[in-house]
Amino acid sequence: MKLKALFNKLVSLFVLFPLAAQAEWGLNLRQGATEISQKVYDLHMFTLWIMVAIGIVVFGLIFWSIFYHRKSRGVKPAKFSHSTTVEIIWTAIPIIIIIALAVPATKLLIAMHDTSGSQVTLKATGHQWKWQYDYLDEGLTLFSNLDEKSQEIRQLKSGLNPQDHENYLLDVDQPIVLPINTKVRILTTSNDVNHAWWVPDLGWKRDAIPGFTNDNWAIIEKEGTYRGQCAELCGKDHGFMPIVVKAVPMDEYKIWVAEMKAAQDAKKNTANIVLTKEELMTQGEAVYKKVCLACHQANGQGVQGVFPALAGSAVAIDPANRLGHIHRIIYGKNLMPAFGEQLSDVEIAAVTTYERNAWGNNTGDEVQAKEVSEARNK
Repeated sequence: MKLKALFNKLVSLFVLFPLAAQAEWGLNLRQGATEISQKVYDLHMFTLWIMVAIGIVVFGLIFWSIFYHRKSRGVKPAKFSHSTTVEIIWTAIPIIIIIALAVPATKLLIAMHDTSGSQVTLKATGHQWKWQYDYLDEGLTLFSNLDEKSQEIRQLKSGLNPQDHENYLLDVDQPIVLPINTKVRILTTSNDVNHAWWVPDLGWKRDAIPGFTNDNWAIIEKEGTYRGQCAELCGKDHGFMPIVVKAVPMDEYKIWVAEMKAAQDAKKNTANIVLTKEELMTQGEAVYKKVCLACHQANGQGVQGVFPALAGSAVAIDPANRLGHIHRIIYGKNLMPAFGEQLSDVEIAAVTTYERNAWGNNTGDEVQAKEVSEARNK
């Protein structure tokens, strides 16, 4: 009975595991939420069962031959060197199998690249280490970073348990929203190094390459939240730039776009906002955790030899470097990316104030949005 139970487990693991595809920790591909993803799954299953059949036939013949042609049965070795008939058979059968697989695979590849008739166009640009999304038909741009809770947990010696966060490293501060039952064209490119935009439930992955634009498309058939990740090794924080897609009906999508455009317009007009030092520090800390903490760390000490410390740094404490500090955030330098497009004047003012007064820097500086607005033109 024990041998029978062990045999059944082995069969389940090596032969029948595709049946558990939708189970948690399943070993098979996801069927996904698009027609393309379902076709990829079906082609995968078709190929898998052909491989299983080949394996059974080949190993069956090997074991049968070993058993029935063993020396103890008195079998004498054959004297022939080759068989033309056998050679023709074992050449023809693989060719037929390859054609049977190549035809549907080619049709699927062609379909995956047919972006004609798309109704929404989304451009995804990879940055170290976040995603920028441009809704080209709507004039809307947003940035998507790893969520704050994951940022806190991932810090060295944070003492926090990743298991306490349901979507640790798979959540973002700003998900993208796409309409269901609508053909969406998704362009992928990069601002620095090679990245890759991958959401398994859409059924495909596309490289994001500097100076080059790839495209693909999806029609998401079901409402829901679909998660993915960068799938190209892109540097220190490669594992910390997830993708979250929320699929909603078209009416909800239009409302969301209108709200995001209003927020975007408001963000552009913050130069005249004046905050108290306490307000600057509070908002600055939030901005720091969102876009700076990954490299410069929660304690402002950075990563030795890679990302410089801000605590005690001349950039952050020397009065003569105040403008340079602001410019560094706006335009970036060396490995540090430019945040001028991502952050508003008031956000840059707040994070500059925070960095000049946190971790014992204590310069007493208060940078206001107007100073940042003027710095953009210097």
